[in-house]
Amino acid sequence: MTLPKVLFIGLGMMGRPMAGHIAVAGYPLVVSDVSEAAVMEVCKELSAEDLKAAASIEDVEVVITMLPSSAVVKDVLLGSQGIASRLKKGAVVIDMSSSEPLRTRELAAELDQLSIGLIDAPVSGGVKRAISGTLAIMVGGTQAVIDKYSALISRMGVITHVGPVGAGHAIKALNNYVSAAGLLATVEALHIGEKFGLDPAVMTEVLNTASGSNFATQNKVRQFMLSGTYGSGFALQLMVKDLKIAVDLADQMEQPMDLGHRCLDVWKDAATHSDPRTDHTEMYRIIGNHG
Repeated sequence: MTLPKVLFIGLGMMGRPMAGHIAVAGYPLVVSDVSEAAVMEVCKELSAEDLKAAASIEDVEVVITMLPSSAVVKDVLLGSQGIASRLKKGAVVIDMSSSEPLRTRELAAELDQLSIGLIDAPVSGGVKRAISGTLAIMVGGTQAVIDKYSALISRMGVITHVGPVGAGHAIKALNNYVSAAGLLATVEALHIGEKFGLDPAVMTEVLNTASGSNFATQNKVRQFMLSGTYGSGFALQLMVKDLKIAVDLADQMEQPMDLGHRCLDVWKDAATHSDPRTDHTEMYRIIGNHG
């Protein structure tokens, strides 16, 4: 069976290994990124084709976007230099970015006017799981389209169909809200305990055997915070972006989210002491320095 040609847009820390899994599986691959150096390296490493050098992309069946925001995704597809008009009818866009759920639904409707499909498939798991191909992938869209491309998406991780278009982006943002709130509570507790005289490592051990156990206590405190490496591979400013998507969604749904708003304020304040490279686990250092 002939595998569909894939255009992968966004070769950052996550996108690059994800594109690699697709190429290794034998899918014909075209790539694009704002970094020409990244494109050149990936084309050489994976025997992929540079979008800029492609005479035509009418044979591309699937476009995967791994980009910073809904606005960037829409511009890439429908902006003045957008590629959607160059795609064949029946092509499908798989948006794996952390986009805004309602804007995803709007984009799906606009693409439908061009006879192009859209499913959203944001991921969780960070760079480590992107490299291993074991990401958690939350997919929103029709069952028929998801079934058609499940083999392709599964090259990058484990799929869960969570609902119609936009549902993937909604649950991704809400998941990151729960993660951010848990990490913040953990960091605050560790610093309070340390000032009282408790050893943070002992506290973490106790938390992990008690009801305070959470993803941060199990996978981030010892590994990245207490070690001082701060190398989880997920930026603090990206966490702020995802939190804002979750809070905005709550407001759009007219659903109270008091803790979410306060949590966002704390993370936004921490972002003023960071740059785009600052890992989100540095929240431990930032609160410690400003406590």
